[in-house]
Amino acid sequence: MIAHITIDRRDATYDHHAEQAVLPVTIHHHDGRTEPSRLVMDPGQVEVYRIQLGQLIRARAEARKQDREAVGQAVNRPVLHP
Repeated sequence: MIAHITIDRRDATYDHHAEQAVLPVTIHHHDGRTEPSRLVMDPGQVEVYRIQLGQLIRARAEARKQDREAVGQAVNRPVLHP
């Protein structure tokens, strides 16, 4: 049974004859085995994931910015002693 799939840190390719983008991935099984495979997407799927990944990148950047601001506020906050 498959536990999860990770995208390999290798270049994606585009086959213009088949009109498909191909991402190398690794399939991870619950028993610890792994096997290489490919994620094949048509142009419409590539466009949808481009939009979704852009949204995730912006959300991550915003969360990191808020974390830095929260840390800065905590550092600059005066300590009150009773």
